[in-house]
Formats: sequence, structure tokens, C-alpha cells
Amino acid sequence: MKLYKETVYMRENNNNEEKPPMQNITINIPEIYDKNIQKLKEKGIVSSRSQAVRLALKEYLEKEYSINLKLLNFFDEEK
Repeated sequence: MKLYKETVYMRENNNNEEKPPMQNITINIPEIYDKNIQKLKEKGIVSSRSQAVRLALKEYLEKEYSINLKLLNFFDEEK
């Protein structure tokens, strides 16, 4: 359950402690998504586009994990 543990770590450790390594990826999103992310930044809800995408992906994976991914053995089980 590596991904789950990293998600919990990110939620519980929002200070300057050592964080799991990040991967740099490039994505294309519709302009309306970007405009809404900019609104979230202006309101101080997120600090960057990257943070907004990470939060959205984390919430999606948590939801899917509880519904489908566990059934499909998507996550590696640590021994």
C-alpha cells in the first residue's frame, strides 16, 4: 500500500520534514480548468497549479481505491 502511505504522509506532514520524491510530468488541461485553478490560487486555497493537480489526483485515487482499485490489486502490498 505504498501510494496510500505516501498520501497519508502528505496529509499529516505539511511542515518542512523530508517528503517522498516527486516525479515531473507534463499534462494538457482544458483552459477552463486552468482558469479555475488560478481562482483557487487567488483565494489562497492552493499555492500552485502543481498543488491543485496533486490534490485532485490524490482525492480521485483515494475514492477509486475505496471502490475499485483494491479489487483490482492496483497497489503494491508491502511485505
